[in-house]
Amino acid sequence: MLACVCHSVSEKEVRAVIASGARTEEAVGDACAAGTECGTCLDRICDLIDECPVLALLGQG
Repeated sequence: MLACVCHSVSEKEVRAVIASGARTEEAVGDACAAGTECGTCLDRICDLIDECPVLALLGQG
């Protein structure tokens, strides 16, 4: 599923960026451009950032 339609960035890509250390919407945008165009996906990016500790515990982050 796409997290950012404007830049065709998938949720999987955003999760990988977060797992690599991005902890803010700005850091995610710097790494993969998600959230840097219209901003519609920023809420979803924030949700993915918030899920990160859960993903790490499940071995998915």
